Amino acid sequence: MGQRRKARESALQILYQLEFDAAGAGAAVDSFWKKKKGAAETKEYSRWLVEGILAQREEIDAAIQSISEHWRIPRMAIVDRNILRLAAFELLHTEHIAPAIVINEAIEIAKKFSGPEAATFVNGILDALRKKIQAKAAPEREVKNARQDRREAKVKPRRGPKKA
Repeated sequence: MGQRRKARESALQILYQLEFDAAGAGAAVDSFWKKKKGAAETKEYSRWLVEGILAQREEIDAAIQSISEHWRIPRMAIVDRNILRLAAFELLHTEHIAPAIVINEAIEIAKKFSGPEAATFVNGILDALRKKIQAKAAPEREVKNARQDRREAKVKPRRGPKKA
């Protein structure tokens, strides 16, 4: 299992703990890693996930809620909603990880920590969220590409030889 998967699973466990104990992200992460062993990279990434999710929770929950028409966030199983939060955070706030990888990781974590039905639910929500994010980003990319094209099209005028 890769370091990122371990970090995601650890972050899920920490988020689950925080549902029942409002100790704060830093204290919860520190407490978790005192009891477990893990590579520095795993610890760092899990901390980044937990702190980021808690800081952006309203945005993340709103994004999930906009997709899950028939399920309100509080009605979702605790594990399922936190898996969704993990993946939604990565979809919204990381550009260096392919959306397909984020979604696949969430599905595998759902299978391990929740069950096959949860994996299907998580897949449906996250795939719809991915499409929504990409649709929103497409016009922004077009504007950015158009600006770049204009910059590249501008040719500096040639200067003739200096007059003596």
